[in-house]
Amino acid sequence: MSDFRKLSDSVLASPQLTLADVAEASAMGVTLIVNNRPEREAEDQTSGPAIEAAARAAGMDYLAIPITPGAFDDAQVRAMAHALSQARGSVLAYCRTGTRSTLLWALAQAANRKPLKAIASAASAAGYDISPVLPAMVELSRRAQG
Repeated sequence: MSDFRKLSDSVLASPQLTLADVAEASAMGVTLIVNNRPEREAEDQTSGPAIEAAARAAGMDYLAIPITPGAFDDAQVRAMAHALSQARGSVLAYCRTGTRSTLLWALAQAANRKPLKAIASAASAAGYDISPVLPAMVELSRRAQG
């Protein structure tokens, strides 16, 4: 059974996906899967190419934005923000536990001038703590304000 967690009306975060999770995501109307996990991070993870093949076979788009734990950069934030803005439906982002995906989503939201309290509240409701990236979110929000 999947552990998809709702971050917004159109974004879900999840721990590592299996091929069965891809089929479930498709049945739920997900149109884009974003892989935030580096390849070979763990021996038991389903590979990105296998997830991509299953997603594409199910008619979904796939994007890899690998995040090393604790190492977010502006290019990754921009890539996630762009992916979210261009998605033609619901997005499912995953990593080992869903935390990196949630943190990257939070950073992208802040860069797009979404209210920081609302971002934190949504992440918390999904069971994630965004406090590790809160200073970066404040800075991104400040820069986005001009």
